Amino acid sequence: MKRLLATLAAVLALSGCGYNDFQRLDEQSKAAWSEVLNQYQRRADLVPNIVATVKGEAAFEQDTLTKVVEARAKATSIQVTPETLNNPEAFNKFQAAQGELSGALSRLMVVAERYPQLQANQAFRDLRVTLEGTENRITVARNRYIQTVQEYNVLARSFPTNLTAKVFSYDAKPSFTVQNEAQISTPPAVDFSKPASKP
Repeated sequence: MKRLLATLAAVLALSGCGYNDFQRLDEQSKAAWSEVLNQYQRRADLVPNIVATVKGEAAFEQDTLTKVVEARAKATSIQVTPETLNNPEAFNKFQAAQGELSGALSRLMVVAERYPQLQANQAFRDLRVTLEGTENRITVARNRYIQTVQEYNVLARSFPTNLTAKVFSYDAKPSFTVQNEAQISTPPAVDFSKPASKP
């Protein structure tokens, strides 16, 4: 009977100190992170089609295409595991690679504005719309992840739940807060409404 009461008291103490909240928010942050990864993968899968379509424009700047291909290769080469969420260094490395791909795609779209034939290509226009939608999905997914991490981190740092965090090693999780945050949170400029002539 004493053991049962002790177990019950321990369960009540854990619930009162946020143990269940840590479990819930940890699972929510993992689910939100999975959606971020899904959207980044969706974007990475678009890149080969975009590059192949742009290559059809004979005079298109090869250097711009090369940078996009290299940025995609770098972004997809980083192995992301569940531990990445608890490793600020690995997390920042992953973010930086995705930021480079965002920047390379943005430059590609800006340069593409100079090619009327490319703008008139239906396949390219479709890919451009899909890319824009994907960038928006990435922003939404990242915002959801940021929100769940913020809730988790507030719980981990607030009293008395910070005591539970220390006992069970619930460290604060990294969020999207790197130097190029403005760059990676801004979708590439993909407005082709204004025709332009070749340089």
